[in-house]
Amino acid sequence: MREAFPYDAAPKYLIFDRGTQFKEDVIDTMKGFGIQPKRTSFRSSWQNGVAERWIGNCRRDLLDHVIVLNEGHLKRLMTDYIRYYHGDRTHLALEKKTPAGREAEIHPGADCKVVSMPRLGGLHHRYDLAA
Repeated sequence: MREAFPYDAAPKYLIFDRGTQFKEDVIDTMKGFGIQPKRTSFRSSWQNGVAERWIGNCRRDLLDHVIVLNEGHLKRLMTDYIRYYHGDRTHLALEKKTPAGREAEIHPGADCKVVSMPRLGGLHHRYDLAA
């Protein structure tokens, strides 16, 4: 028999919308795994949009460009992507800052040197001023 979450503990929550495919048997199964199901609020379509946007970003930034070999490989990719998304990827809604709080450089000098640090196996890069 195969374990549902063989690498780490199961996630604590599963957020899902009010679609008809999420019937009581799905909810009971999630509870059986020790996962607390959380439905999006009634008539709060923005909650689903936030989740779908994150999934779309993940797909466009990472998954459309790699071949996932197995579940363990996918877990490592997703861990790296979450680290990249929060620590390196700038967000326009955050005024080019990152969710982790890294701020954009403001008007560096013309003679400064820039270093490139590969992220996600070289798919993306983080650029910083050389020390």
